[in-house]
Amino acid sequence: MAVVGFDGVQLLDVTGPIEVFTTANVFGACYDVRTVSPTGAEVRTSSGVRVGVDGAVQSLPARLGTVVVPGRRDWQRAVGDPGLTALVTELVHRSRRITSVCAGAFVLAQVGVLDGRRATTHWRLARQLAAAYPRVRVETDPVFVKDGHVITSAGITAGIDLALSLVEEDHGADLAREVARELVVFMARPGGQSQFSARLTPCEAKHPVLRRVMDAVVADPAAPHSLESLARDAGVSTRHLGRLFRSDTGMTPGQYLESVRLESAQVLLETGNEPVETVAGHSGFGSAETMRRVFQHTLGITPTTYRARFRTTAGS
Repeated sequence: MAVVGFDGVQLLDVTGPIEVFTTANVFGACYDVRTVSPTGAEVRTSSGVRVGVDGAVQSLPARLGTVVVPGRRDWQRAVGDPGLTALVTELVHRSRRITSVCAGAFVLAQVGVLDGRRATTHWRLARQLAAAYPRVRVETDPVFVKDGHVITSAGITAGIDLALSLVEEDHGADLAREVARELVVFMARPGGQSQFSARLTPCEAKHPVLRRVMDAVVADPAAPHSLESLARDAGVSTRHLGRLFRSDTGMTPGQYLESVRLESAQVLLETGNEPVETVAGHSGFGSAETMRRVFQHTLGITPTTYRARFRTTAGS
């Protein structure tokens, strides 16, 4: 099992999976984990911590079980490094299973591994991956995506989720569960990346009519907005307002309204102590059940779980 190291790599992208595999060895697995760099020299991670490696590619067996390609925040530097891409190209041809952590997906895309495949990366980088490599079928929500023998994971700690899934695949759920317990992590993380991503409700629009409508919704998410009332207040037809929304935001008016109400509810849950039913009313959902369905569909978790996970760490 080869883990790639290079200057600027994110430390946890490298050490997270390694910790999972070596912990699995304590419970009966037999992973031979080796870290390699393009030159065989130690690397300096993005946090400034230096990591020793076992050597260059020549130090590895001819055939490998798995290669793990981590990432760095400025992925352009990684894909523009000929030594790194040459190393990864050789490793993927020698490996039975190919994986990436976070922005490591960009390196796999650069060497052609992800062409025509489903893949994921850190939620902040998903659009960039799709734009830079249009042949990759980017999925934004999953914590990791398996497409054949290629598995890509989301940001940073998702490399631990990925590694646990590989342990389960290799040695079964019981051993993987022991590793998860030892590391005090979820065996299967509840929900996807959406629960962690920054709120992406569009805050500006080019058309003045659309700006007025969006401002009115943001100012009072709980108001009884409807397509008809928004169009009437803006002085346009419902059809024209729908076209403006789709062209400027990629959403329908209803989708935009729901996204604003979701954001409002997230803020109230993070910062206050009001009951979920009250939060639903203040954010415009009307009922706790309606809000729960939207949270479950969009974020993959319930409002109560969201509050427990993302409210202040200061205690109540």
